[in-house]
Amino acid sequence: MSRIRVRLDIVGVALLALALTGSPLAAADTAPAPAPASPFTVEEQRLDKAVPQEILRRGGFDTVAPQFAQALEGTRSFRQAERAVARQGARLWDGAVDRAQGRGPARGDLSRDDDRPLYWARLGMTRELRQWQPEFGLTDAERARLVDRLERSSRGQDSMNLPAGKGFKRIVMTGFDPFTLDRDIRISNPSGATALALDGTWIRTADGPARIETAVFPVRWQDFADGTVERTLRTQLPKADLFTTVSQGRVGRIDIERFNGAWRGGFGDNENVSRTETVPVADPASQPQWTTTSLPYKAIVAAQTGRFPVYDNTSVTEIPPGGTTPVVSPGGPTPGSTARAGGGGNYLSNEIAYRATLLRDRLGLEIPGGHVHTPVLEFGAGNTTEITDPEFVRNRVDIIGQVRAIIRLAAETSG
Repeated sequence: MSRIRVRLDIVGVALLALALTGSPLAAADTAPAPAPASPFTVEEQRLDKAVPQEILRRGGFDTVAPQFAQALEGTRSFRQAERAVARQGARLWDGAVDRAQGRGPARGDLSRDDDRPLYWARLGMTRELRQWQPEFGLTDAERARLVDRLERSSRGQDSMNLPAGKGFKRIVMTGFDPFTLDRDIRISNPSGATALALDGTWIRTADGPARIETAVFPVRWQDFADGTVERTLRTQLPKADLFTTVSQGRVGRIDIERFNGAWRGGFGDNENVSRTETVPVADPASQPQWTTTSLPYKAIVAAQTGRFPVYDNTSVTEIPPGGTTPVVSPGGPTPGSTARAGGGGNYLSNEIAYRATLLRDRLGLEIPGGHVHTPVLEFGAGNTTEITDPEFVRNRVDIIGQVRAIIRLAAETSG
């Protein structure tokens, strides 16, 4: 009897050990360990600096990332998380658009035309997403998919909605994030501010009303190589009557860039990454060295659209046929030459213009489209530390108004 009791005790201890550690069979069926949280990107690391925190606070967007983190914690599966991420990203974009267009309370004391709260709030959200460790686990691929959904939804890229019907025109306009932030972290990008100010708006033209839909793009080489421009615009351009890609360009002037080149010049992006190469696109065998604007540049240059002078910029940098050294050609590219810079340079502003006009051509679309370079957005004289000032706001508001006038004129001139 005592022998039986000892045997049962031994079995009981073994069963307890299995209950605590898990059986070999159960361990074999367990899913792989979830991937660790991703390290913060270069862009996300800048968020800890004082200026971004001040912009978020004074822009009324300082609660966005904490609320996003709460939304993530409320999910119980990847599918729920994906829906929450898309919903919260769209909420950020809509909130930034509403703020820029004067809807709802003016949170914070920054002027409504400011694009920077959107940029820094998005980075706060992506940081939360990279360090989130849900109980159900995330693979690297799943986390990357969530980040992509957040990027697209918070940039307006997946919510462009050109309406069907007759009696009005449909216009697509794109802008960019702030950039060169290591040079001056206070930077604002007037093209992004214009996108927020115009998204979903109607303008009156001599030919009737026109609807504008906008999106904002990152200043990152890899996103462009991954096809973010084509993925966003491929379904929109066939519906559009006009498109304009817009970015920040030179001091004190607006340029309508006549030619776009198939070359990346290597300037560091917002991740401090450099790329010097031919612009990577699908079907490189049929890739042209140059694309051309189809905007009505003569009419735009001749018109009075605002206080900044507007130029038809035809200059490019090219390697002539048979040559090896790049030269500047003020009148445009020589037939058969190799691109080294379009009129808009060889950074991502040139690249978005190249990609959009190449897409226009590959889709066989006969619509006006091309690139508008705004003036550099400057602070008031002597301001080297404050995040805003009256001259800074005036410059941004005037640039937004002039780009709107250029788009209206282009829509009228295009018939």
